[in-house]
Amino acid sequence: MGRGRQKAKATRQARDMKYYSPATDLSALERELGKNRGHSTSNSSPVDVPLEPDYSDYEDKYADEDDEDDQRRIS
Repeated sequence: MGRGRQKAKATRQARDMKYYSPATDLSALERELGKNRGHSTSNSSPVDVPLEPDYSDYEDKYADEDDEDDQRRIS
């Protein structure tokens, strides 16, 4: 008979934790974000970084080895 009460308490605690939202000091957050916005660094322009590394230099170097491996698998 104690399990029902224990489960209800656990459910209530889980619900309280899920929907708990502490008071947020928005003015302090605005001040903190304002500090970062005022200072700009010398590297403020984004650097063009390719999404994938350029492997074109290695393509010719290792092209022959790939062909040999394929022949071994087929034979």
